[in-house]
Amino acid sequence: MSTISTNEISRLQTTLRRLLGAKGLSVNAPPRPGLSVELAVDGEVIGTIHRDDDEGEVSYAINIILLEEDLPPPT
Repeated sequence: MSTISTNEISRLQTTLRRLLGAKGLSVNAPPRPGLSVELAVDGEVIGTIHRDDDEGEVSYAINIILLEEDLPPPT
């Protein structure tokens, strides 16, 4: 995995907001070097974004974490 630039963070945020219809979505630079870029909704971090550069082909993988305690009760 390679580092995600500031320009890429902005482009990812714009694209994800449009694709997911989520204006409250933000893509945040890592809090300190060596950590992952964070994906947040309304300020709450819900996952991470990783960049892969394979022979010049760039892709991004999103890992979303949902805690069972945050789910609604079973019906």
